[in-house]
Amino acid sequence: MKLSHFQFDLPKELLAEFPAENRDEARLMVIDRKKQTIEHKMFKDVIDYFDDGDVMILNNTKVFPARLYGNKEKTGARIEVFLLRELNAEQRLWDVLVDPARKIRIGNKLYFGDDDSLVAEVIDNTTSRGRTLRFLYDGSYEEFRNKLTELGETPIPKYINREVTPEDAERYQTIYAKEEGAVAAPTAGLHFSKHLLKKLEIKGVNFAEVTLHVGLGTFNPVEVEDLSKHKMDSEELKITQEACDIVNEAKVKRKRICAVGTTSMRAIESSVSSHNTLNPFEGWTNKFIFPPHDFSVATCMITNFHTPKSTLLMMISAFCGHDLMKKAYEEAIKEKYKFYSYGDAMLII
Repeated sequence: MKLSHFQFDLPKELLAEFPAENRDEARLMVIDRKKQTIEHKMFKDVIDYFDDGDVMILNNTKVFPARLYGNKEKTGARIEVFLLRELNAEQRLWDVLVDPARKIRIGNKLYFGDDDSLVAEVIDNTTSRGRTLRFLYDGSYEEFRNKLTELGETPIPKYINREVTPEDAERYQTIYAKEEGAVAAPTAGLHFSKHLLKKLEIKGVNFAEVTLHVGLGTFNPVEVEDLSKHKMDSEELKITQEACDIVNEAKVKRKRICAVGTTSMRAIESSVSSHNTLNPFEGWTNKFIFPPHDFSVATCMITNFHTPKSTLLMMISAFCGHDLMKKAYEEAIKEKYKFYSYGDAMLII
């Protein structure tokens, strides 16, 4: 498969600027790979496709308010700082992206907050927009982290061309988010309401939680025509023994195992035994899934509608089958489904 196989024209108005009014009332396209059929439902209808003993794999990562705005010393220029990952807690070193990058050099200081209570010094260049910052703050580590939370805002994707609202802090977060560390939400999970999760639980569906801290690498454009040459950024991953037991038991019983989102799918495909069972894991993964790929654990998946040429679309193509995926996307555009982070959902069975 080549990069050009994943190009399609996506009308701008189909990029969702706001979430559905209620989480579980987004639209749901159901794709049956065996029957090669496409159905149109509401997300809450997902319950009709699962029974007692089936398993849903959820990514319980929690988005932190990763976008900060500071001012450059002397010039006072406004600089956006996007926190990517903490490198060293003790020294308060962070990997960040800065914008505009051309103004930010090693040795520069940036001031945050009305009272300049937080200062950062640029100590290294990592990529064209990437920098390493050392934060200087008079207080304990816990107070420093609280300060970052207070000054940061919800990192809704750049394509959403509006100010961040207080609602985003809640809606750009799954209701089962626990482990802080993501700079982007695992968006398929945004459609689950407390009510829907409870109904699934009552029906006997089990939940296995994994943690994959979504980084911006997920959204990095692929710039090589030969997909085998694309390198994914590494993301931190944790799969517990408890999650493995839930999934592997369902596998033995031939129950339906559903990966909720591309991040859950990437997580489980990163740690599979030779017998195609799920193994515990703690570390980093840079797994890139594109066609052809044999999936080892999940028998179905829930995902959003992705943008052209994205690595997420490539994974969907590998799972769904390329021709059926193309047909589904043509149908989604015709039926005006909403795309991307706050968009509608797809269930592939």
